[in-house]
Amino acid sequence: MAMAFKMAITGMWVTEECTNLFMDMKRKKVHRYIVFKIDEGSKLVTVDKVGGPAESYDDLAASLPDDDCRYAVFDFDFVTVDNCRKSKIFFIAWAPPASRIRAKMLHATSKDGLRRVLEGVHYEVQATDPTEMGIEVIRDRAK
Repeated sequence: MAMAFKMAITGMWVTEECTNLFMDMKRKKVHRYIVFKIDEGSKLVTVDKVGGPAESYDDLAASLPDDDCRYAVFDFDFVTVDNCRKSKIFFIAWAPPASRIRAKMLHATSKDGLRRVLEGVHYEVQATDPTEMGIEVIRDRAK
């Protein structure tokens, strides 16, 4: 079976699995979040973890490593002040201080390309520690 890839940036490719899972999350609401990682050897952005619809933002935060960079998308459901149910998709760029310099540089230069492939993201959060991406940050941005 042949895999299709989309070019995120020069030299970095996003697997079809990444885009397909994102579209399923966006349209069918079958995933709460998806965590992506870069495989430096193959120069591919791949899926690291998928959170089911019953999982929470805390589950996403707990799945991010303390010593390596990741990207994540999170489908945030909320109710507006007018009592309307809404959903917004957040793109999170995670780069903790303990991650390698090369990994931080690679993730920083690949981020915009991945964002272009994941059409339908509403907001972006960049975080180096959990407080920069806490649920309060997400709630404030979604208003």
